[in-house]
Amino acid sequence: MKKSILLYLFILALLFNVFTYAFFTKNQKSENERSEKIEKVLRDSLDIANNNLFDANYFSLETNQNAQDYFENQQTGEVLDFTKLIPFVKDALMSYNDKPEGNPYTGFEQLSERKFIINKVKVLNHRWIIADFNDGSIWGEVIVKYFINADKTVSFEVAETVLYPKR
Repeated sequence: MKKSILLYLFILALLFNVFTYAFFTKNQKSENERSEKIEKVLRDSLDIANNNLFDANYFSLETNQNAQDYFENQQTGEVLDFTKLIPFVKDALMSYNDKPEGNPYTGFEQLSERKFIINKVKVLNHRWIIADFNDGSIWGEVIVKYFINADKTVSFEVAETVLYPKR
């Protein structure tokens, strides 16, 4: 009787180990498949986000090699660093917001008691800037031409502007 109990316990322990091994093997396999699916979805999402970012930055001085090459001075060999130029140009345009009559490069005179100021600026290439402006109630966008002068100052010229209707 003692031998049969030990035999039953041994068989029971053996079955328990076999079922435990099978469960954890199958569980590990399903976890690996699940993590591979999640990894694939994340990679696809990252690729989509990268493509969207590339498309959004297509018109940008940071990614336009032809516009960057424009800043090489052929006569003196001097190269303007576009990474320093972009904030310099943005700051120069935004500094006109401090004028009492508003920023003159919005393309509009003051229409109400509030002045037009430029909120956001994006340098598109070696010649153009697009900017968003408002006076608190009227919003618009403007394309501004910019020129780097020989004395390393920036001059601006309004190319096109648009106002959005009030809602």
